[in-house]
Amino acid sequence: MRLLFVCVGNSCRSQMAEGIARSMGFSADSAGTHPAASIASNAVVVLNNRGISTEGMVPKSVDGFSAEDYDMVISMGCGVHCPLMRIDQDWELEDPVGQELSVYQSTAAQIEKNLNSLLE
Repeated sequence: MRLLFVCVGNSCRSQMAEGIARSMGFSADSAGTHPAASIASNAVVVLNNRGISTEGMVPKSVDGFSAEDYDMVISMGCGVHCPLMRIDQDWELEDPVGQELSVYQSTAAQIEKNLNSLLE
C-alpha cells in the first residue's frame, strides 16, 4: 500500500509516520503545506530510538506530490486542507512541535497503532 502523510510543516508527525510506515513495509512519503526548514530533533530521536534511519529525510512541499500516485492520503491533523489534493483520512493527531520527547513518543505510538489498523 502506497501512503502519503500530509501536515503543515512536515517536520514532526508526518515525518515520523513516513519512517514508521516504511519500517512496517508500506511504501510511504510525507509532505507539508508549509514545509519547515528541517525535521524536528525530537522526531529524529524517536525514529532513531526505533531503529529507523532518518538519513535523507527532509521536509517537502505537497506541491511536489499527486494524490493519484497513492492508495491513501492521510492528514495528520490541524485541519490540513489541500484544495488540489484529496484527503482520505484525518488522524487528528496533536502537533508535538516544540514539546517534550515524551509527547513525540506518544504521537509515534498512536501512528503505529493507526498503521496497524490499516493492515487489518
